[in-house]
Amino acid sequence: MNRMLSAKGVLTLAFALFTITFYAQDNFGGLALYTVRDNMGEDAKATLQKVADAGYAYIEAAGYNEGKFYGMEPQEFKSYLESIGLTPVSTHMGGVTMENADQQIADTKAAGFEYFTVPVPPMGMFTFNRENRTMGMKGTMEDFANILTTLGKKCEAAGLKLLYHNHDFEYKDNEDGIKPIEYLLENTDPKYVNFQMDLYWVTRAGADPVAYFEEYPGRFKLWHVKDMDEEGKFAPVGEGTIDFARILKEKETSGMVKYFVEQDMTWDKKPLEVIKISHKGLEQIGFK
Repeated sequence: MNRMLSAKGVLTLAFALFTITFYAQDNFGGLALYTVRDNMGEDAKATLQKVADAGYAYIEAAGYNEGKFYGMEPQEFKSYLESIGLTPVSTHMGGVTMENADQQIADTKAAGFEYFTVPVPPMGMFTFNRENRTMGMKGTMEDFANILTTLGKKCEAAGLKLLYHNHDFEYKDNEDGIKPIEYLLENTDPKYVNFQMDLYWVTRAGADPVAYFEEYPGRFKLWHVKDMDEEGKFAPVGEGTIDFARILKEKETSGMVKYFVEQDMTWDKKPLEVIKISHKGLEQIGFK
């Protein structure tokens, strides 16, 4: 009887591993979980399963709080992702400070991520004007670059890679006539600091992603693939105006390793439906 139970257990395990491997091979592309943040807050594990079911192969987190990712200890989060065929690649860590950096980096490493991504100017430097809904920063560019370099060195020592994620203001001249993104690119060492390009926000700023790839090759390791409708609003991938096929042709120049679908607001559509539309759009465009 024990041998029969044991054999049955082995077959069950083998089937489970085959199922995970099959779906992992079939799935492609990444999802920034910020897109489904409300769903993640309601039931993180069920939502992650739906992300996998929608065809995605890896994820970027945006839900770290008090040492946990979406309420799960780092190792638990990593194990659950592995069990459903998802890979943790990047996590946005907007609350990083010099005081908590070592702990956040250790937790990011324990959860299996490769990239520690800073989503806005950290440590009180980010500004948001609610009247005209514009983003910006306070403080000096020199301090900003030094903060990223310090964090980047900590990440490199821990076996992680630090990236900075843009919005639109980094690609526009500031009051000193300096484009923040260009200052950062020219005043940080690619050994310690590189970048996640949000293709929507670069386009919204009136800049050309390809021009930046050519000027600063190899510096844009991850992309946010986020479309824009004719009114300038967020749209599912493939239903907007951004020429992703043109941008995708230059992925090697960019240095792009992975990419993530993201849609900050989904308007009249539900986030879990939007991610399915965007995944189909990825395939039609040629992302794999």
